[in-house]
Amino acid sequence: MIYNWKNNINEIELNDVSNSIKNGEIVVMPTETVYGVGADLFNEDAIKKIFMAKNRPATNPLIVHIGNKNEIDMVAQKPNEIEQALIDAFMPGPFTIILKKKDCIPDIVSAGLDTIGVRMPSNEIANRIITKVGNPIVLPSANISGRPSGTRVEDIFEELESKVYAIVDGGESPIGLESTVVKVVDNVPVILRPGKITPEDIIKVVGKCELDKNIFQKPADVVDAQMPGSKLEHYVSKLECNLICGQNNDKIIDKIKEIIQQRDGKVAIIAFEDIIEKIDISKDRLFPISRTDNIEKDELEYAEKLYRYIREAENTDSDLILIQGVKEEGLGVAIMNRLLRTSSFKIINVD
Repeated sequence: MIYNWKNNINEIELNDVSNSIKNGEIVVMPTETVYGVGADLFNEDAIKKIFMAKNRPATNPLIVHIGNKNEIDMVAQKPNEIEQALIDAFMPGPFTIILKKKDCIPDIVSAGLDTIGVRMPSNEIANRIITKVGNPIVLPSANISGRPSGTRVEDIFEELESKVYAIVDGGESPIGLESTVVKVVDNVPVILRPGKITPEDIIKVVGKCELDKNIFQKPADVVDAQMPGSKLEHYVSKLECNLICGQNNDKIIDKIKEIIQQRDGKVAIIAFEDIIEKIDISKDRLFPISRTDNIEKDELEYAEKLYRYIREAENTDSDLILIQGVKEEGLGVAIMNRLLRTSSFKIINVD
């Protein structure tokens, strides 16, 4: 069943959803990042349903989602000074901190590790559900493992509707990329998965930040993985994808036109609008991102629309999706991390 909470949270349905989770069911719900599929943290049978519904490898741990910061004490050891500063600055929000777990965390959640990721969503719907359940939940992205995450109910209905108790529709996710995952190593915050919270944001809080060396590595090339699951494929489209990168718009446009001709027009394009407007193919294959004088604003739109556009492009009769890359700066680090994996690291450099 689908509950429509786009305009307001229905209290009767909220009771039903929270009670169903307490009773071992799994439920799809929105967050500010992407949609997730949730289960009671302490119900191993329910958590197994998530792994089965998503076809998720057991070696990929789940992130614990809390309703308030006090619940950190339920699941993890006391944060150190740096960890606490990050928690104070970025929770609630699109931020996950890796902490030493408490013994109460089921091994199925942590994949046998002695750490656990903890996040407090700022999305009102997710937060109200967690609070009503009365204890933390697990809430991995609502998609088949390896596929692009869902940012709208329309994206994930076919994949998960028959596998969950209910789907709560809260409209389109405003951020569109999964949370930033940080582990503090020797008092230095290390970003294991980039997201809306950027290295620059973290530096403003604690004065230092590093990117994990595996962020831009192919899964097969990942070594000494700090981020469980980094050896697995993620965000992969059903269609072949190529990432097209360069600073010269004319060269990008010429290359896109050349590929369109080679493919008899069966190409979908995800790119900034000043590129899109120069491409003469049917509009249903064109997926524009705004281009303004505000790079940060443009990147926010790119992040919000990326997964949705990939899924919409898959529904055209195209044989290939061409996706324009961005600079690996600010939010662009997270966007490029996802794009490289979506394209299976197939990159066309035009400069």
